Amino acid sequence: MAIIITDECINCGACEPECPNTAIYEGADDWRYKDGTSLEGTVVLTNGNEVDADEAQEPVSDEFYYIVPDKCTECKGFHEEPQCAAVCPVDCCVPDEDVVETEEELLAKQRFMHPED
Repeated sequence: MAIIITDECINCGACEPECPNTAIYEGADDWRYKDGTSLEGTVVLTNGNEVDADEAQEPVSDEFYYIVPDKCTECKGFHEEPQCAAVCPVDCCVPDEDVVETEEELLAKQRFMHPED
């Protein structure tokens, strides 16, 4: 499952640079699929949806840092544990019970975003 940042977030920003997929953004900031990945132009995501990787997407949160579920792999393929959760001083980076994915699905997403790794 993806990781989510709860509303206990203190907006310290410790998590953002730790994400190998650039899935973490500051509240109110637009995000793009291409940020921190090899994706560009029109792509078909692992869930079958077609998107423009270069196009700005609406922020998931306007108030605090957030994680884009489509880009979160729980650091699979990079680290043994989610790095955002490891560095968060208030333990607000937790598993998102609404976005449940198997390890195989997370690794497939990682390979899709970073095929050269």
